[in-house]
Amino acid sequence: MLYSFRPWCTAAVKGDSISANYFIVTAILLVLSTGLLLSHFLRRKQAPLPPGPTGLPLVGYLPFLGPHLHREFTALAATYGPIYSLRLGTKLCAVVSSPSLAKEIVRDMDAVFSDRDPPISALVLMYGGHDVAFSNYGPVWKKLRKVFVREMYGVASREECYGLRKQQVRNSVKEVYKRSSGAALDFGETAFKTTANAILSMLWGGVAGNHEGFYGELRELESEMLMLMGAPNVSDFIPALARFDLQGIEKKSKRLLSKFDEILSSAIEERLRAVEKSGGTVRKDFLQVLLDLNRGGGSDGGETYISTNQVKALLMDFMVGGTDTTSTMMEWTMAQLVKYPDAMAKVYQELNEVVGQNEIVEESHLPKLNYLEAVIKETLRLHPALPFLVPRCPSQTCELGGYTIPKGTIVYLNAYAIHTDPQLWEDPLEFKPDRFLEDDTKFDFQGNNFQFLPFGSGRRVCPAQRLAVNTIKYELATLLHSFDWKLPPETELELSDKFGFVIKKMNPLVLVPTPRLSNLELY
Repeated sequence: MLYSFRPWCTAAVKGDSISANYFIVTAILLVLSTGLLLSHFLRRKQAPLPPGPTGLPLVGYLPFLGPHLHREFTALAATYGPIYSLRLGTKLCAVVSSPSLAKEIVRDMDAVFSDRDPPISALVLMYGGHDVAFSNYGPVWKKLRKVFVREMYGVASREECYGLRKQQVRNSVKEVYKRSSGAALDFGETAFKTTANAILSMLWGGVAGNHEGFYGELRELESEMLMLMGAPNVSDFIPALARFDLQGIEKKSKRLLSKFDEILSSAIEERLRAVEKSGGTVRKDFLQVLLDLNRGGGSDGGETYISTNQVKALLMDFMVGGTDTTSTMMEWTMAQLVKYPDAMAKVYQELNEVVGQNEIVEESHLPKLNYLEAVIKETLRLHPALPFLVPRCPSQTCELGGYTIPKGTIVYLNAYAIHTDPQLWEDPLEFKPDRFLEDDTKFDFQGNNFQFLPFGSGRRVCPAQRLAVNTIKYELATLLHSFDWKLPPETELELSDKFGFVIKKMNPLVLVPTPRLSNLELY
């Protein structure tokens, strides 16, 4: 080979065009052969994709998605294992349902798995995805989260707003007391109005509703919003069809956004008028903090300037996340307590011992209400508000659990499957709050134990989890301390749910409240 190579080179140098061309072709073939061999070798070395159902040509597994996706994905894990893949339209998805793999995602490779692939509905409703939940990991997200945590959910801010929250919760107690003459009421509606009053008071310093049906309308808007964000949308999984909006989800999302925007714009305009009228001396609530940052007048001299769309998107995060999700979890918790009278009796006993019947619940009582906290944890285990959390998207191709996860894969962390895994939990489908009392430090709300992830974990953990838990605990403690809650006569309790971005109770929880405090002046 070496001997024959020299004449070719010599001929090429002397101008022999035939030999020169022959040399070039041979060299090209040699390079291509080497490339093919290397490619084959690398493919053999690369880990395979996770196993999973085949699906159909073009549409993949999309036609098989049903109304209870959290249960269907959990059932597939029993067949394909703790990590499996399926193609939804043109997009590859991976579903993870084990604590060890969850740890790899949210702790070991957290930066890689911190991007999002938001659905069209979220992009529309969150002003282009300019919020904390759906924006991609990077400098902008870091800035927004910093604002969220430091200014909106900081400990000092929560303490400053305690008076507002307390007043709204007391107002709710008075309203329930007026209606507690044996008449049944929708507990979910009561929980939503109580929470919305408290959250909106913190948000912009007062009740936002300017007409009687405001809270009912807001609840319907938020419920529809979360159903749209959780609905499998053909346009999300087959982008080529997005312009046709076959399911009308984009159109419905835009209609909803216009209604939300009226609420937010009205609050902003009212605040700007108040600032102008007062000469700038207004209460420094969360809305005012955002408006100051929008004008570049924050405490850092403008470094955390945020756009008007970012202001509105952060307000949406706060309003929807703080009202709908929180009240939904309150409804699920009360439903479980009504179903299990022994657990309800323990809650009442604890409230009597910690608070007494001649006092009202204060936030200072909350750290001592250990059994109530165990009840809330057990409810979050059985009914995680976001069963898949917010899906992640790796920013680069990586290996997970011995399988290749290509860049851009939609990764679902199936918290519902982890929370109900019989290998992790004894009697996983039974309501047993005592399991969280055995070692109350083992399971926290920050996601440090990957067996229990109600608010996620890692850098994408819900930034409002402390406020959410405090709100649920405080409002539930107050409503339970003030009233006995029972089902109407000849009524059976059922716990069926409906899938959406947030898992909600299928049918309203209707209960009859009866005053239980000895001092009626407390009402």
